[in-house]
Amino acid sequence: MTIASPGPLPQEGLQPTGWARYLSFSLDHKVIGLQYLVCGFAFYLVGGALAGVIRTELVSPMSDFVSRDTYNEVLTLHGTVMIFLWIVPVVNGGFGNYLIPFYVGARDMAFPRLNAVAFWMIPPAGILLISSYFLAGAAAQSGWTAYPPLSLTTPAAGQVVWILSVLLLGGSSIFGAINFIATVLKLRRPGLKMMQLPMYCWAMLGTSLLVVLSTPVLAGVLILLSFDIVAHTGFFNPALGGNVVVYQHLFWFYSHPAVYIMVLPAFGLVSEILPVHARKPLFGYTTMVYSIMGIVVLGLIVWAHHMFTSGTPPWMRLFFTIATSFIAVPTGIKFFNWIATLWGGKIALNSAMLFSCGFILNFVFGGITGISLAQVPFDIHVHDTYFVVGHFHYIVYGGTVFVIFASLYHWYPKFTGRLLNEDLGRLHFVLTLIGFQLCFLPQHWLGLNGMPRRVAEYDPAFTTLNQVSSVGALIMAISILPLLINVVMTARNGEPAGDNPWNALTPEWLTSSPPPVENWKGEAPLVTEPYGYGTRPEAQS
Repeated sequence: MTIASPGPLPQEGLQPTGWARYLSFSLDHKVIGLQYLVCGFAFYLVGGALAGVIRTELVSPMSDFVSRDTYNEVLTLHGTVMIFLWIVPVVNGGFGNYLIPFYVGARDMAFPRLNAVAFWMIPPAGILLISSYFLAGAAAQSGWTAYPPLSLTTPAAGQVVWILSVLLLGGSSIFGAINFIATVLKLRRPGLKMMQLPMYCWAMLGTSLLVVLSTPVLAGVLILLSFDIVAHTGFFNPALGGNVVVYQHLFWFYSHPAVYIMVLPAFGLVSEILPVHARKPLFGYTTMVYSIMGIVVLGLIVWAHHMFTSGTPPWMRLFFTIATSFIAVPTGIKFFNWIATLWGGKIALNSAMLFSCGFILNFVFGGITGISLAQVPFDIHVHDTYFVVGHFHYIVYGGTVFVIFASLYHWYPKFTGRLLNEDLGRLHFVLTLIGFQLCFLPQHWLGLNGMPRRVAEYDPAFTTLNQVSSVGALIMAISILPLLINVVMTARNGEPAGDNPWNALTPEWLTSSPPPVENWKGEAPLVTEPYGYGTRPEAQS
């Protein structure tokens, strides 16, 4: 069975034009991609404001800024917003929708209407989640993991609204993943082989497989949890014979792959950026492909390392320690390939490259602490402490969010036809890097010395480092201002970028900037060497 590349849709001429199309039910993959990006960034500002509340509360060891219940609500909303409404939609739906049809030589995604539906499930889900704080009397208070019995004893209305929101967002992810798999496998331009695709295609294919395999498990366990809350069933309620450990197994079967659902697309994006700005071919293309697929397979069998303190038997601890340690191998291959790509290159230290190098630095440190957490004795010592918070943020913020910013500076000329200001971009990078290190590096020491996470009150001995962490969070908040100023200024009178300001070889740069509705005028180009820098005359400069 083959899926024909979608041609012009009959109602396309009735679609709004200009800025109005970004507020419409558009079927253009480029418009939908930008809708994901803008919507995700709006929720990022909301999640960042919630983080500001958390760090303000933790400036002093006493609970004196917000009440304890409010702190728990803010903590829950922050984690949920940042994961499900910012990182996952942006690195998957945003850049994926915009780039994948270009990379496979298609006019659009395989299922344009399903694509639009997947996006328009996100804004109502986000509004529903945030409004629970006002409409339900109280938002969910059990953290983004919603562990029972805590989620069964906190206010029910807010927890049920949280579940409904996450179910909508999970459905959106599944729809998008099906679309990406079909597009990559069935819409490739004739003559384009799988091993000639840009690396981001492989990253999105692997990510989509993880989404399809693991997200239904999350949906199922949350539905059962809602039955326990609303209908007082006993799936996970210990008082009624339920088993809370079963919930943990099912929850983490999705939620550890969710880390790779956030990180694998970032791996693909940074693999597109580094060769362009180093003017070198991507080192070890084949090993990169196999390492992505290796991460997909191993990512499905490491979930229980989150449960070493949950009474897991010794054989299970041993298995998941080995599996988690082994996943460092394909991840390490990528790190060395990125370094080899940079080695000896004609490196341009622009904003996109700076954020990409910042990603490599942060992710290596986060990976090292991750391997430490895979070892049972160490994990038992630091479980549920701020060491885990620091590690997690080095992966998802220091890793994925740094790549989101790098990608924005790299592809903004394609989106708009204008270049972002490099001085403001470098300022954005410096403030983000300094603020990030000040915020999350001290949290490893706090965790090693016993400060528990998810608490509004703590031992006064931890005050100084918490204040340093809060100063870092403030600098990170300030770092967004140069980006916002940059985007607004550039939209009004930015420097024209031309069609291909980076002299790149991947297909999205072989058309006008911004691209036409049908992506190319005429037949799509056949690009069999997307990283042919130094091997083709047009790629020398």
